[in-house]
Amino acid sequence: MTKDRKIIRHTFSVLTDNEPGVAARIIGLFSGRGYNIDSLTVAEVDAAQHLSRITVVTSGTPMIIEQIKNQLNRLVPVHKVSDLTTEGPHLERELALVKVRGTGEKRVESLRIADVFRARVVDSTIESFVFELTGSTEKLNAFINLMQPLGLVDVSRTGVVAIARGPEAL
Repeated sequence: MTKDRKIIRHTFSVLTDNEPGVAARIIGLFSGRGYNIDSLTVAEVDAAQHLSRITVVTSGTPMIIEQIKNQLNRLVPVHKVSDLTTEGPHLERELALVKVRGTGEKRVESLRIADVFRARVVDSTIESFVFELTGSTEKLNAFINLMQPLGLVDVSRTGVVAIARGPEAL
């Protein structure tokens, strides 16, 4: 694959008006053009100005990523689009709740691994645990993969939230 056709993961931070239908319009932009959304989170970030931040993680060639950025910028309720992947250092985090069923040695091993990953036990029964874990997508994936042979039952994830490093605002 040549360099200009390489598919790269990008994280966009989109500042929008906090009004009904904005997230649906952004999702429609992606689905209408056949682009995949790997992660999507939305939350109000400024109640006084009625602004929300939408964090979208997607993958594509440089040309597709540029098209996505341009099309997001054209949406009326969008105030600013930042491609955090290319605009400098940024932080990304995700939260997961991971339910693991097990007794005996598997139970002990799941607790040991949770300690290594700094996962918190937020629910416990005689036969199961629910762990809360925050970190990078890769960290969460690694934890989940290690829990599978120990009795992984269920996973719930928030999706990626991201913010640029430094003193500047979006």
